[in-house]
Amino acid sequence: MFDTISSRRLPLTGVRVVDAATIYAGPMIATLLGDFGADVVKVEHPRGDGLRSWAWHKDGESLWWALVGRNKRDITLALSDPRGADLLRRLLSETDVFVENFRPGTLERWGLDPEDLLRVNPRLVVVRVSGFGQTGPYRTRPGFGTLAEAMSGFAATNGPEDGPPVLPQWPLADGIAALAGAFATMTALRHAERTGEGQVVDLSIYEPLFWILGAQLSAYDQLGLVPGRQGSRTDFNVPRGCYQTRDGRWVALSGATTATARRILCAVERADLADAPWFADITGRFAHRDEIDEAIAAWVAARDNDEVLATFEELGATVGPVYSIDDIAADPHFAERGSTTTVEHPSLGPLRMQGLIANLTRTPGRIRGTGPALGEHNEEILRDLLGCSREELERLVADGVVGPTGERSTKDSEPTASTPDTGSLRAG
Repeated sequence: MFDTISSRRLPLTGVRVVDAATIYAGPMIATLLGDFGADVVKVEHPRGDGLRSWAWHKDGESLWWALVGRNKRDITLALSDPRGADLLRRLLSETDVFVENFRPGTLERWGLDPEDLLRVNPRLVVVRVSGFGQTGPYRTRPGFGTLAEAMSGFAATNGPEDGPPVLPQWPLADGIAALAGAFATMTALRHAERTGEGQVVDLSIYEPLFWILGAQLSAYDQLGLVPGRQGSRTDFNVPRGCYQTRDGRWVALSGATTATARRILCAVERADLADAPWFADITGRFAHRDEIDEAIAAWVAARDNDEVLATFEELGATVGPVYSIDDIAADPHFAERGSTTTVEHPSLGPLRMQGLIANLTRTPGRIRGTGPALGEHNEEILRDLLGCSREELERLVADGVVGPTGERSTKDSEPTASTPDTGSLRAG
């Protein structure tokens, strides 16, 4: 069974989350809550969440699923069948948070209108994740992170000045929406705790990314500015960019203030530029941006990566290496803080993945298991918790309303030696 013993000390112990969302943004909200002790019940269609088919796999196991499905118990229900919808309704009657990302109107069509669910469970927090939200002219459009990255203004300003808009390689909009969704969920839970009143959280995928892009709308409104693509440069920071070292590595640096910009120019032995009368004003630095960039690029290109980093560190100038994942995996800082951790996977053995998203001194989270097998906890939840008889469960499986109970090793294991204080345990 799922490791619940060690979860009793976690801050969200006692909070039950039902995650019926798919792929990334919605499920990651539940993952974040599960990392801090919530009992997360993943509800998948008997065919399984589409995330299970994403690359990459090893020995038939999805590495994406191992991460996003961690700290969850798993059942399978066809919610479009009234019997599946009824089982979900029964589960939600004893649940604190329900996360879903079906196209607006789908829940209502299945007889699972959030307002009806709130009448059954007045404390329930219903988190509705969709591409464009539950209101507005685009509400019924299918929405993915790619569309959010395009329509939020991100892609239009991302990429080289003379190139096309560039989409991120990773699910950026989904990830940011998950963080915003976890915050909104905790806010709603606090309200429910104080008043006994649940509510609906209407979370679009495009709005959180749009929000963090800064004052673009205000600048357009007041100044008529439309930011364009300019590579690593910005309109409010000089110098800033990525520069290649003599040994083929890359470093990134930023001079967000006059003082930090001065230290950078001193590090690259161009105090003459730092002492120029125009340097103290951001407008002056913008006017001489090409000259500043060329000075930095030439100095960096004449030195190896280690020398560049050591020189900047000695002078207190802001610089960082541009890491690929192999650099991250080898970095002792990531390991010591728990940014990377190792969790025991039932068939793959020790599996490295991201650790907790934040470290809390009094109420730290814990990774208690990797993503479960499809339907691994069907009997534990549907029969033991909801009271389905064995005969009823067998009939539901035969009719395709519930998938077969998945099987997986039940061997418990202690954290590996390289696992930091997250104290991860394997779910059986």
